[in-house]
Amino acid sequence: MYRERRIAVVVPAYNEEALIAKTVQGLPGFVDFIVVVDDCSTDGTFEAISSVQDDRLVVHRLERNLGVGGAILTGHRIGMDKGADILVVVAGDDQMDPDHMPRLLDPMIEDGYGFTKGNRFYSLASLAGMPRHRVIGNMGLTFVNKAASGYWNIVDPQNGYTAVTREALQMIPFDKIAQRYDFENDLLVWLNIANIRARDVNIPARYGAETSTISLTTFIPRLLHTFFRGFWRRMWYKYMLWSFSPIALLFLLGIMLLGLGTIVGLWATWEAFHGVSPTAGTTVLSVVPFFCGFVLVVQSLVLDIQATPD
Repeated sequence: MYRERRIAVVVPAYNEEALIAKTVQGLPGFVDFIVVVDDCSTDGTFEAISSVQDDRLVVHRLERNLGVGGAILTGHRIGMDKGADILVVVAGDDQMDPDHMPRLLDPMIEDGYGFTKGNRFYSLASLAGMPRHRVIGNMGLTFVNKAASGYWNIVDPQNGYTAVTREALQMIPFDKIAQRYDFENDLLVWLNIANIRARDVNIPARYGAETSTISLTTFIPRLLHTFFRGFWRRMWYKYMLWSFSPIALLFLLGIMLLGLGTIVGLWATWEAFHGVSPTAGTTVLSVVPFFCGFVLVVQSLVLDIQATPD
């Protein structure tokens, strides 16, 4: 136990034969349960983890590949069945330093947070070992994730080193959460809908012999779709269905005015290319709705930032 809390570590593993045993053997002694979920690996991952001798170890092999999110959700279910109070996710490639785990757990115990996650972008020194393309990609994804999830205080959304309380997991629908590499992003949306307090924890990543199996050609479109769907889901549940908030009113009205101004502006531009100069009225009908809509959308985002669970 850690400070009177039962801790389960969930380790999703797909083709991690080389590092899975090292990952599990490095976990701290205060961990009560180690749930390794083999996501239908095609190498010797299952045999490698099955050879580890640890009374805390629970090995579950999926019959079909569910993706990293599906493996994590399966591990969360098993950990909750075992009676865990807090569940920590540690990747099976030994990339996440277990020495920093208490930094994820302490905010939950001391300050009542329901979700904590690692942040690798807290200093220039912490980025020293991170590949440049990952830094640039994560910077872009961070802003889009903030708007989609509503956690404007969260950075580095693709960091999978996370901890979540049993109570928080009981408030979200497991069967509706994305199960592939967009899992972390979709999970944040559902946690925000449930008004779960979340916090970043500054934890450096360590890079070694691990390899990524992500295909960017499929990952990026899927992730953008998850962001779009998650944003509108959050707006519907949080600001429309449960309470028609001014945030929804301002945002929807702003989008309508932006659309009107854009359509009129494009029409006037098209006419101008064909020798018909736009009238003063047409110009006003384009510019005024556009800028009014822009102001309303920005104001709605400001209110959304203020509504971040923290």
